[in-house]
Amino acid sequence: MHGSLEEISGTLVLAHVSRRYGETQALDDVSFSLAPGEIVCLVGQSGCGKSSLLRIIAGVDKADSGEILLNGAEIAGANSFVEPEDRNIGFMFQDYALFPHLTVEENVTFGLKKLPRHEARARAVEVISRIGISALSGRHPHTLSGGEQQRVALARALAPKPVILLMDEPFSNLDRGLRERVREETIGTLRALGTAAILVTHDPEEALSVGDRVVLMKEGRIVQIGTGYNIYDHPTSLYAAEFLCPCNRITGTYRNGRIETALGAFPARLDSREGAKAFACIRPQALFVSSGGEGVAGLVTSCSFLGEIEQLSIRVEGIPDLLRLRTTGRVDVRPGDWISLSVDPKGVLVFAAE
Repeated sequence: MHGSLEEISGTLVLAHVSRRYGETQALDDVSFSLAPGEIVCLVGQSGCGKSSLLRIIAGVDKADSGEILLNGAEIAGANSFVEPEDRNIGFMFQDYALFPHLTVEENVTFGLKKLPRHEARARAVEVISRIGISALSGRHPHTLSGGEQQRVALARALAPKPVILLMDEPFSNLDRGLRERVREETIGTLRALGTAAILVTHDPEEALSVGDRVVLMKEGRIVQIGTGYNIYDHPTSLYAAEFLCPCNRITGTYRNGRIETALGAFPARLDSREGAKAFACIRPQALFVSSGGEGVAGLVTSCSFLGEIEQLSIRVEGIPDLLRLRTTGRVDVRPGDWISLSVDPKGVLVFAAE
C-alpha cells in the first residue's frame, strides 16, 4: 500500500517508512494503516523487517525516512519525534520481560507511574481481574507457567489503556495446545476492549487465523496486504503463494490461456508471450488419488500419518521434485505402490516465471 498521508487514514498511519542498518535495508518504503479496533498481523520470514517496524512504531528506534501518525498527530517524521513513553503505545515482548523481583500486581502497576498510587493500584486490580489472573496477584514470575506469564504481560501492556498494542511473537514460547488457547483468550480480550493491535508472527497459519488483515513482508518490503481469505485465495506472487501454504511448484509452458505441465493443462491468465515459461503452484490438498486409471501415473515413495491428515510423497515422470499430496481421508496405499494422480484445478495457482 502506497500513498500520501492525505490518502491514508486510520488510528495509526505509516507512510513511506524506510530504515537501513549499515548495508542492510531493513525497511523499504513501508506504508499501511491500522483502523480503530483492528488487529493486523505482520508475517514473513525471519529478517524481513517485522520486528524492526514494531520498534520504529513504538519509538525505540528511528526511521531514516517516512512519517508515522497516531490519531492524526505526527509522532515521527522529518521534523518530529515523540518519545516512546509519550506515545501511548503498548508493547508485548516475545520473552514477556516481566520483572522477577516484583509480584504480578506490582508488574502490572509498574507502567502506571503517571497516576496517583491509589488510582494505579485500582487500575491494575481492574485489568488483572478482567484477564482472569486475580489469584496470581501476589506471586512472582518465576512461580508462574508460561501461559500465566503471558497473561501477566498482557495485563501490564493493557493497564495504561494504550491506543495500540504491539505484540512481537507473543505466543511462540508456548506449547501448541496452550498457544492456541492463550492466543484465543488474548485476541478475545483485545476485541472486547476495542484495542487496535499489530501482531508479528512468522507463522502463516497464526496470521491467517488472527488478523483482520494480514501484511505479508519480504526483505523489508510489503508484498501483499489483505484479509486472510483474500491473500490465501488470491496471492499476487509466487512468494506469497508458497509462503502461505506449502505448494508443489511445477514448471510449465504458457499457451492459449493455459499452462501445460506434466500433470496436465490448467487455465491461466498471464501477461506473457505464447510459449513462455510459467509455474503452476499446486496445493497439496488439490492432488488426489483417482479411480479407474484416470490421471497421471505416480510412484508413492512415502506415507505419513499426521493425525488429521495423511500425506503422500509421489514421484511423477517429468517432474524432478517429489509431489506432496494431503488428504483428510484414509488412503489405502503403501510406499512402492503405483497410483493414478489427478488435480483439482481450483487448487492450482499460476505465475509467470520471474
